[in-house]
Amino acid sequence: MLSLQVPPGLRPLTDWPLAQRAALRGVMTDIDDTLTRDGVIEPAALQALHQLAEAGVPVVAITGRPVGWSRPFAAQWPVAAIVAENGAVALVPQAQGQGLRVEYAQDAATRAANSRRLAAAARRVLAEVPEARLAADSDGRETDIAVDHSEFHHLSEAQIARVVAVMQDEGLIATVSSIHINGWIGEHTKLTAAHWMLRLLFGRELAPEMDRWLYVGDSTNDQLMFQAFPASVGVANLQRFAGQLRHWPTYITQAERGQGFAEVVRAWKAAR
Repeated sequence: MLSLQVPPGLRPLTDWPLAQRAALRGVMTDIDDTLTRDGVIEPAALQALHQLAEAGVPVVAITGRPVGWSRPFAAQWPVAAIVAENGAVALVPQAQGQGLRVEYAQDAATRAANSRRLAAAARRVLAEVPEARLAADSDGRETDIAVDHSEFHHLSEAQIARVVAVMQDEGLIATVSSIHINGWIGEHTKLTAAHWMLRLLFGRELAPEMDRWLYVGDSTNDQLMFQAFPASVGVANLQRFAGQLRHWPTYITQAERGQGFAEVVRAWKAAR
């Protein structure tokens, strides 16, 4: 468990009002280091997902991981959908035995044109930042590029900043997750994915019920979600990024990673 060093005003999860917990309509969550540890979902987090599903509370996972990496988890975990590549591709489990439905935020022609630009940007990153390595899951990516900074290869903060600068100079949106630096072309984000999923899955708009959905995350690329959701939670390992965060969640857990997610679900169950 990490010793929390957080700004004034950030509240422990125990401050989450019971009435808001009881009114919860759904959960959106990051995956890496929020549900997982070392790339594998923690048993407590998987059990928590099952508890939410059994109670009829849908979970939408939104990740920077590629669609290829996300497929088996979308098929196996009790989630309403996994949105991969920071809002670009949705994997929606179908009825028993029917597999996954794949939805894209961009049309095929746009994806093909962007693919060429992304490949050029990746070549420039590797040429200008010799220490950089493409993420091990790059073969599964369709709409973005990713550079490893903490999963299997380490980059310093200065090197991460150089990668981000090159991506941005190439016209890419660039974000830093707990393990990767992701770059893509387009207006999609984790937040646009959240609105997209409410329309796609339930035929509803998110805005009127934003206060009845919870977001859980762990990194700087979750800041847009922390800012947008009135009820947002950071798992304890978020403090790793304390020096780079401008927008903190409403609450923070005592436990890290998947154990922190399970702590959130226990807090919700306590209000039922």
